[in-house]
Amino acid sequence: MKQRAGFTILEMIIVLSVIALIFLLTLPNIQQKQKTIQTKGCQALVEVVNSQILLFELDHNRTPSSISELINEGYLKEGQNICQGGKEIVIVNGQAKEK
Repeated sequence: MKQRAGFTILEMIIVLSVIALIFLLTLPNIQQKQKTIQTKGCQALVEVVNSQILLFELDHNRTPSSISELINEGYLKEGQNICQGGKEIVIVNGQAKEK
């Protein structure tokens, strides 16, 4: 009887168990960081809108009155006025803010 080279079922079970354990240890950590990720993402989007406000001011010599004006003029894409968490971005005194 010849022996074949390969993995035994026991070795496969051990490897899969280790992979599952690593997955179970990292998943809760990722879920806890989701709130931080959304907050930072919204702050980054506000900074993008602020930079587009500056570009609009350079091109038109005035401050835009609303986010929709930036979208209509092509400075922002549709949907860039709302953060991932659902907060709306508005222009207050020439600066973008979360509503």
